[in-house]
Amino acid sequence: MKRVVITGAGTINALGHSVPETLEAFREGRCGIGPLEFRDVERLAINIGGQIKGFEAEGLFNRQQMSLYDRFTQFTLIAAREAIAQAGLEFIGELAAKSGVVLGNSGGGMTTLDENYRHVYEDGKNRVHPFVVPKLMNNAAASHVSMEFNLKGPSFTVASACASSNHAMAQAFQMVRTGMAPVMVTGGSESMLCFGGVKAWEGLRVMSKDACRPFSMNRNGMVQGEGAGIFVFEDYDHAKKRGAEILAEVIGFAMSSDASDIVMPSKQGAARAIAGAIKDAGVNASDVGYINAHGTGTAANDKTECAAVADALGPHADKVMISSTKSMHGHLIGGTGAVELLACIMALRDGIIAPTIGYEEPDPECALDVVPNEAREAKVDVALSNAFAFGGLNAVLALRAV
Repeated sequence: MKRVVITGAGTINALGHSVPETLEAFREGRCGIGPLEFRDVERLAINIGGQIKGFEAEGLFNRQQMSLYDRFTQFTLIAAREAIAQAGLEFIGELAAKSGVVLGNSGGGMTTLDENYRHVYEDGKNRVHPFVVPKLMNNAAASHVSMEFNLKGPSFTVASACASSNHAMAQAFQMVRTGMAPVMVTGGSESMLCFGGVKAWEGLRVMSKDACRPFSMNRNGMVQGEGAGIFVFEDYDHAKKRGAEILAEVIGFAMSSDASDIVMPSKQGAARAIAGAIKDAGVNASDVGYINAHGTGTAANDKTECAAVADALGPHADKVMISSTKSMHGHLIGGTGAVELLACIMALRDGIIAPTIGYEEPDPECALDVVPNEAREAKVDVALSNAFAFGGLNAVLALRAV
């Protein structure tokens, strides 16, 4: 098996339009959640979210590209450009032929759907733009990344709700680890912050009207966000040979299915994924210093996740630091695991643990070290990134400092 390292990272989300801006927000414990701004927002019961502000797509893409790129694809390309530029790679020849892109996404072109349903049902139009289908399909972002960067190897999209990014990155990791590809561009993106997207989530009655407070006794639901996180996963020997800067090493992953309920999480399923990632990484539970939690801020998820961590890590659970950055950038659904991986890299490289902000009251059922409200300095050698999705689909990645 080959060693797999991360040599590039890119993002755009409610905390910043780049990785440095996002990491600064993590360090400061800054909240990117605020009032939503889009058509008909006043008709919604939920009007807050981790919306990207100050974003002008017209200055980044030409007219033809704008006709093809939904908002989630735009975010993906912006993050991919940053990641691949940092990695310093040019995909030509054999490297292009063997390298690919695997991305996570759940909702596809939700903004495109919303706009075109309006055209047809509300405005009475009888025609839609000929590129509506290629614009809204879930694999649009992966396809456009492959085209822009000449990635001719395995390229596809994984859709597993809130675990989509982690499942995608796990597939990319496995491809590099087994020698199928020397380099994989991976991560995920999402943009559901439009009238139809938020209205649909309102129906689940899991959304907060005021703030995301993971693990806090007075938490009252999740808050949606939007954006993308993209990474370059590379064969360690390939990266060393070309003198690339290594951000972290990916050392293991595990996936599991609760096989029990479409919306209620299972402690057993989550615990199996956490324990499986530790085993696959070849480390001990006591080696884990930080866990970026799924931590949605819903009563069911938070207490189930804490119980799963306790089961998987045993006595060490009381010593590990666990935080949810969703409290700052919101829940990016299919893209959330990718943005959250940045917090794991920050912990490993910089020794800074992103906090769980909005924490106000201890919950006996979440009695772990949740790094409340303020970032913390600590040496971390191994970190885990948790993702647990509707449908009982769990995916956990393990990373190590290099």
